[in-house]
Amino acid sequence: MHQMTLAEIARGFAHKKFSSEELTKVLLARITQLDPQINSFISITEELALKQAKAADARRANGENGVLLGAPIAHKDLFCTRGIRTSSASKMLDNFKAPYDATVVAKLAAAGTVTLGKTNMDEFAMGSASDSSWYGAVKNPWNLEYVPGGSSGGSAAAVAARLLPAATATDTGGSIRQPAAFTNVTGLKPTYGRVSRWGIIAYASSLDQAGAVARTAEDCAILLQGMAGFDPNDSTSIDEPVPDYTASLNASLQGLRIGVPKEYFGAGLDPRIADLIQNSIKELQKLGAVVKEISLPNILHAIPAYYVIAPAEASSNLSRFDGVRFGHRCEDPNNLEDLYKRSRGEGFGAEVQRRIMVGAYALSAGYYDAYYLKAQKIRRLVKNDFMTAFNEVDIILGPTTPNPAWKFGAKNNDPVAAYLEDVYTITANLAGLPGLSMPAGFVEGLPVGVQLLAPYFQEGRLLNVAHQYQSHTDWHVRIPQGF
Repeated sequence: MHQMTLAEIARGFAHKKFSSEELTKVLLARITQLDPQINSFISITEELALKQAKAADARRANGENGVLLGAPIAHKDLFCTRGIRTSSASKMLDNFKAPYDATVVAKLAAAGTVTLGKTNMDEFAMGSASDSSWYGAVKNPWNLEYVPGGSSGGSAAAVAARLLPAATATDTGGSIRQPAAFTNVTGLKPTYGRVSRWGIIAYASSLDQAGAVARTAEDCAILLQGMAGFDPNDSTSIDEPVPDYTASLNASLQGLRIGVPKEYFGAGLDPRIADLIQNSIKELQKLGAVVKEISLPNILHAIPAYYVIAPAEASSNLSRFDGVRFGHRCEDPNNLEDLYKRSRGEGFGAEVQRRIMVGAYALSAGYYDAYYLKAQKIRRLVKNDFMTAFNEVDIILGPTTPNPAWKFGAKNNDPVAAYLEDVYTITANLAGLPGLSMPAGFVEGLPVGVQLLAPYFQEGRLLNVAHQYQSHTDWHVRIPQGF
């Protein structure tokens, strides 16, 4: 049963081949047995899962048949879940139990999903390796000596290891798409505002976006259907109708215009990944797509702009964690200043502290105009590049990452090297566009992803292209040895 996708599980329920409770018990046992190898979970919610599974079975017995009813999933550990630890993988929030559910959690629970647990991640979603967690690093199931990508590495690794069919995740600069590429699963970052951020512990509010990790594009469509929609609690949520994302999965790609940016294929791209991307392009051409070279000239400025904007917003968002109201508090503070300093120094890890300091510096008097304001101007130029490109093409295709996954510790002494791995993904966050990564092959046994980007609210187009590609290739069905 652990090999089934969400779509296959729904069909199994419909034909009464098994119950949600039976499936939940199988997956909980599998998590207990195999997760110690990869450390993809922070919390396992067995009691809640069994309660939700029994309720889902009762609803089906009464005639309900929703596609997510009884489906087992997990939530990245920055989605607030009522009465359950929501830590954001930080010592700062190790003792925090959320008093309410995030909108995404509430919507999926109402649809009947079963929450198996909370997945591991980079602390406060800051990282590209899922190795900064207070609870230990997440391992890549394809090779336990390699990183799974970040910050949603726990969600991606758990899905890749067949511990569950799908999981929620968040993407601030590639944190869904990069781990999806590194672990051979499909990851979808929706348009900014398509999915509510209410109840998600913030990193950078103008960049963060909730999304889905699953084995197939079809499953991402199913999960997005349950997550998307307007939320009056979120001032950045957009009141736009939610289409049926599964309805267009089988549409023909005949005449689809694919843009391939020439800037993606510079010296920084591993030539082996470049070859796999070209193979993916040829596969889509066989399905009727038309390929055109385009230009995104300001991509070269995207990383420095992102690493001013994101830390600046992080320094503001994380100022609330001060040891006073909730979260970690130091022992026996001498005074209020000592309480602040030691609580934050003890509660935050090295990468979080680095980004807070960078952000505070960029926002400080005398530097705001020189750094933050200039970065926001570059952000606008990046968006303009995409708007120009989408006048000529329907989607943009390229590599998800410039290199395959790296060994643990390989970039510890050079954080900038890790930041450069986001070069192809952060532009979608700066512009607020939807993006998807899908499996495209392997380099020395490590998975590689191809990225698709589309105009605003065209998630259905991304899912259609990915589904058609996956209907004619088998990269996405490959399973790591031992899982």
